[in-house]
Amino acid sequence: MASNTPAPELPLVPSQRAAADAYGPAGFPGEGAFEEWNPSEGTVQRGRHRVAKQRGLARSSTVLGVGVIAAVGAGGMATAAPGKAPVHITMPQMPSLDPVTSLLPGGDEAETAAVEQAPSVLGEMGVGVAPTETASPADAGEALRARIMAQAAQQEQEAEAQAALEAQDAAAQAAAEKAAKEKAEAQAREAAAEKAEEEAKAKAEAERIAKLAATFVSPASSYTITSTYMQAGSMWSSGYHTGLDLAAPTGTLLKAVHTGTVTEAGWAGSYGYRTVLTLEDGTELWYCHQSSINVSVGQKVSTGDVIGRVGATGNVTGPHLHLEVHPGGGDGVDPMAWLAERGVNL
Repeated sequence: MASNTPAPELPLVPSQRAAADAYGPAGFPGEGAFEEWNPSEGTVQRGRHRVAKQRGLARSSTVLGVGVIAAVGAGGMATAAPGKAPVHITMPQMPSLDPVTSLLPGGDEAETAAVEQAPSVLGEMGVGVAPTETASPADAGEALRARIMAQAAQQEQEAEAQAALEAQDAAAQAAAEKAAKEKAEAQAREAAAEKAEEEAKAKAEAERIAKLAATFVSPASSYTITSTYMQAGSMWSSGYHTGLDLAAPTGTLLKAVHTGTVTEAGWAGSYGYRTVLTLEDGTELWYCHQSSINVSVGQKVSTGDVIGRVGATGNVTGPHLHLEVHPGGGDGVDPMAWLAERGVNL
């Protein structure tokens, strides 16, 4: 059976040779020879190695990964961008990123930039990052409870204020109704008192008139009123009538209206035969034009006693009694009204 001939070995460059000397002819025990790749920062920047760009891309990916890890680790949860369902991410306890970020150009500044750029990168990917400081369910519940309690307290205060206002209005209305009721009752009592007073006065007057009626009588039993007090006419010298004329046949009896004393009895000129009866209060009653006189001066008479008779003596046109009333002996008054006040209605 034929066997393949081994391929000739490539000549080693000095660096490969040094590695072969250090690790053996295969580079590592059991492996073939290789060329060592150890670019420096200078060679990467000068573009001497194509792999340097790939290394730069790897470092960019590392930065993005570090930013994502930092953002997720800081927020604890990522939310989907608008229009996408939220994505909950739970991250385990991450080891320190210092060994990784130490490989980035710029050291700590690169790490800070990566962390700050992570949210914007996640936003471009359609994932929203929740704020770092999120309220716990207990804090949210407590805040909601506090708002509800504050609203309830405010509503209770408003209800109490409304109730107090309604109570004040009701009290004012009740006070007004009470005042109106008291005023009406006072007016009713006042009206009742006035009515009672009027009734009492009327009763007293009725009793007084009744007593007077028992002591005062009409001056004649049968008569006709022909002339009244202050009636105007040319037949009277003064131009008006000074008394009351009661026409009756000659000889009709004339009575004492009330108890009194005869202070005059005789002829009196135009009055004819006249008798003056003076009462206890000084009032003078003049009986004029009599045909005869039955009493004398100084004689006391009682109510209803005959003092004379109807005649036509003096200035007359026919037989009648001319009666005049002079309170206190002064000017005359209406005989009809004076008698009516004493219960005698002519």
